[in-house]
Amino acid sequence: MKRLFDLTVSLSAVLILMIPIALVAIIVKLTSKGPVLYWSNRVGKDNVIFQMPKFRTMQVDTPAVATHLLANPSSFLTPVGGFLRKSSLDELPQLWNIIKGDMSLVGPRPALFNQDDLITLRTEHQVHKLLPGLTGWAQINGRDELPIPEKVKLDIEYLQKQSFMFDFVILWRTFIKVLARDGVSH
Repeated sequence: MKRLFDLTVSLSAVLILMIPIALVAIIVKLTSKGPVLYWSNRVGKDNVIFQMPKFRTMQVDTPAVATHLLANPSSFLTPVGGFLRKSSLDELPQLWNIIKGDMSLVGPRPALFNQDDLITLRTEHQVHKLLPGLTGWAQINGRDELPIPEKVKLDIEYLQKQSFMFDFVILWRTFIKVLARDGVSH
């Protein structure tokens, strides 16, 4: 049921958002050198690595680490990078991962391949058995501002409570948070 919901919503979103997606791609290309999409190695279900795209918000020479580990993350942003991140428009290409089956609409956000502390804690608590999500319980309860143990605590709570209604609540609260640009630190 969840997979059918993911496919229906993501395919519909691609059709509805086709023009905005194309406009964002053009704006990214016109405002900075480099590719429109940034592909990163992410940890998926059962700790399998997959490629996840985002609209590129950082300069091409930015180190491949979590943004909070950069000394001055703002200095690496492209001219439109801050806006794309705050509006979450940079996440739209991940609809491809949902259609492909690497991700779900709702689940723990996929860790970077080198976030060993996050991967280890999630594995210890069986969170790695979940398909990662475009949004998740931790996302709407702090997003970039949460320390890793708190993120994992919320991921465990999602693992224990997961249901269609809970996913719907998370999607609705995500929509509200994105409109308010709440919880984005970079």
